[in-house]
Amino acid sequence: MALAPLIIESSEVTPEIILDKDCNVFVFRGKSLPENPMGFYKPILNWIDEYAMQPNDDTQVNFMMIYFNTSSSKIFLDIMKKFESINRSGSKCCINWYYKEDDEEILEAGEIYSERVSMPFNLKAEE
Repeated sequence: MALAPLIIESSEVTPEIILDKDCNVFVFRGKSLPENPMGFYKPILNWIDEYAMQPNDDTQVNFMMIYFNTSSSKIFLDIMKKFESINRSGSKCCINWYYKEDDEEILEAGEIYSERVSMPFNLKAEE
């Protein structure tokens, strides 16, 4: 059975999420300050668990966050750990962490994540 894409439009407090196995698109973009982070991210974590059973040969996960709170940052690490285990199982997987050139907080967060996961991790500056 094919894994249906999970697409969530952004709101004032939640990011846009695109998880589409068939198109090989994995995007987290915007702000993440949900009142109930586990409630918001649970379907996403479940989708990634299902994806991990039959991942694509090459998965690039793109984080394009402009702001997120502490509880979201913990869940982002959980998400990255799930992709890390996909990478360990033999399917290529990498994280692309985008940040605005002048946004030191987002860059620093990316640097911390890159140290906490053992997989290809690219810090990508945007003008």
